[in-house]
Amino acid sequence: MSAKTPYDPSEDGAQMRFDGRMSYGDYLSLDKILTAQAPLSEADDELLFIIQHQTSELWMKLALHELTSAKAHIASGNVQPAFKLLTRVARIFEQLNSAWDVLRTMTPSDYTTFRAALGQSSGFQSFQYRAIEFMAGNKNAAMMRPHEHVPGVHGWLEAIRQETSLYDEAIRLLARSGFEISDAMLNRDVSQPYAADESVRQAWIGVYRDPARYWTLYELAEKLVDFEDYFRRWRFNHVTTVERVIGFKRGTGGTSGVVYLRRMLEVVLFPELWDLRADL
Repeated sequence: MSAKTPYDPSEDGAQMRFDGRMSYGDYLSLDKILTAQAPLSEADDELLFIIQHQTSELWMKLALHELTSAKAHIASGNVQPAFKLLTRVARIFEQLNSAWDVLRTMTPSDYTTFRAALGQSSGFQSFQYRAIEFMAGNKNAAMMRPHEHVPGVHGWLEAIRQETSLYDEAIRLLARSGFEISDAMLNRDVSQPYAADESVRQAWIGVYRDPARYWTLYELAEKLVDFEDYFRRWRFNHVTTVERVIGFKRGTGGTSGVVYLRRMLEVVLFPELWDLRADL
């Protein structure tokens, strides 16, 4: 029996030569991405640790892009396109959640072999994560300090902190839709952390009691809850992963580690949307 001739994709029209032409690697800048991993130890698991965090930062970059667009759509009153964007952000955090499963294959002994090489670096210092929190409404000026040494990043974060959040714009949309939102809420200092407001709670209750009448607002509320749901799961999985790998040791960035992360689980981004369920 004669050997079968190997398939040649060029016979179907596939481009096979790329001198002077854009290739897959060129378009994605793979030469930069795949050489951006520089382990500082001989430990096998350090590459896993680096790639886990680098890919997370790429997903967060996309989440910020989508949140920025969603906020702009809500602010302009063109709300429908924001639904798809918020759904995408929720799925990004679902993807980030799955990534913890890979990192959990690293044992405490594995991590110990290269932990010292991290110095004081820590995920606590992720400026993109901080930007996501600020954009969602969890604004804490104290969290700006780890970024003071990089003026461009610090200025970018401060600009986000001074702007309305995604939730601020949703509340303003409630007011434009005829709901009575307190002047204190509508004129608050948006650079400060968000605190629950009774007028906002009553407005969302009104939406949920008559979803057919307020369908756009109702769907927006559910998209916000969906986003926060996946965001909370990501935080929870972060806590359990850290507890599994380092126990209750202090974090490399100086935080109390698991204890600090557990405190972050108490933060609620859109409190009225969770509290109203007892009144429906």
